[in-house]
Amino acid sequence: MKDALNLSLREVAAALRDRQISPVELTRLSLEQIAADEPRLNAYVCLTADRAMAAAGQAEREINSGQYRGELHGVPVAVKDLYDIAGLPTTCSSRVRHDHKAGENAACVDLLEQAGAVIVGKTHTHEFAYGISTPTTGNPWKSTHIPGGSSGGSGASVAARGCFMALGSDTGGSIRIPAALCGIVGLKPTYGRVSRYGVASLSWSLDHAGPLTRTVADAAVSLAALAGHDPRDPGSMSMPAGDYLAELEQGVKGLRIGIPRNYFFDHLEPGVERHVREAIGRLQSEGATIAEVEIPMAEQIMAVEFGLCMPEASAYHHETLRTRADLYGEDVRSFLEAGSLIPAVDYIAALRVRSRMQAAWRRMFEGLDAVVAPTVPAVATRRDQPTIEWADGTVEPVTPAFVRLSAPANVTGLPSVAVPCGFSESGLPTSFQIIGHPFQEARILRIARAYERMTDWTTRVPR
Repeated sequence: MKDALNLSLREVAAALRDRQISPVELTRLSLEQIAADEPRLNAYVCLTADRAMAAAGQAEREINSGQYRGELHGVPVAVKDLYDIAGLPTTCSSRVRHDHKAGENAACVDLLEQAGAVIVGKTHTHEFAYGISTPTTGNPWKSTHIPGGSSGGSGASVAARGCFMALGSDTGGSIRIPAALCGIVGLKPTYGRVSRYGVASLSWSLDHAGPLTRTVADAAVSLAALAGHDPRDPGSMSMPAGDYLAELEQGVKGLRIGIPRNYFFDHLEPGVERHVREAIGRLQSEGATIAEVEIPMAEQIMAVEFGLCMPEASAYHHETLRTRADLYGEDVRSFLEAGSLIPAVDYIAALRVRSRMQAAWRRMFEGLDAVVAPTVPAVATRRDQPTIEWADGTVEPVTPAFVRLSAPANVTGLPSVAVPCGFSESGLPTSFQIIGHPFQEARILRIARAYERMTDWTTRVPR
């Protein structure tokens, strides 16, 4: 039974369906694994052990009576502590929310419970999702290093085998960065594909909700449960949810993949670049056509990302910044105060430039099925490391360094999936991302799966 924790979500789902594994015993093992790792990782704000065991017992009774709900039924999962769970605090890993209690479930939590998933706890985020390090939490491969953020607790627990899937959110890379640094799969769907109702906002026009999982197929299963229109979320798109498994095993033969000649390969660790280019070579060897592309308006990507995120975040926190400023962490409070000073004309300019950028990316994507690029420029940095020094002597703060490559998919709203592609000499994971057309998550997952089949990176366990 102990080995069950090393199965993928789909593998353990099949075992649960066939009654080879008990949901109650599997949940107990997950809770024990989390408890064993918490002194080192501190991935969780709270565990919901009693609720989880009750949900597992219900799942067991339903499965035994033939009422199997699908591949999440009886599977232990976790929820980033931006998502409301009725009756529990949503702290956003912040003292500002010490007295908060949710009155109802977030939309995604409702969907997970409807699918029969067992929620084992709420995971740490960088405070209010406003950062990429999640300072409370350690990386499961090397706990002295960051797990990424802001969904760092989710990434750490999925990688450490505490749960089989965890919800994250992605405003500038907050699903894909921790997935990359923890050696797992992170899927940011198209903007509006998954409801954000009941999720504390960082930046309403950049926020995305999605899953962190161990394998590509697990991401496809998770998205199938989460996708759909929700009128309670003003950004939700009225698009039918797709079948994300239908073309998963069709390979890449005949697909045309763009490789950026600018922007994405600037200032990378040599090992990261080598692994990403090796991954591209593998896709080409499987029949994909590779074409170089020019990333449009590249010099404006980061200005638009922060030009939108900072004032939108400050607007969301306007009241609490006035009344509880002393309860914010220093880094987040500084960002919020700076965002309050951005003139409205600059915010409007960022909105206008984003519209032009989205149109330019649509033109770039003509004739392409996807674009492949590094997810992050470096492996996980030390938790006390403020900057990265590149080979040419350039010194870059850690936050913009890690956001730089993931932000384009947030600004454009395009779907992107991060996939592990190797390990550094120090034993830390590397990753590449696949960016696709709007609402074509099935296509980027198909490409990701084609690569995953050729490697064993998603089976590695940080022990």
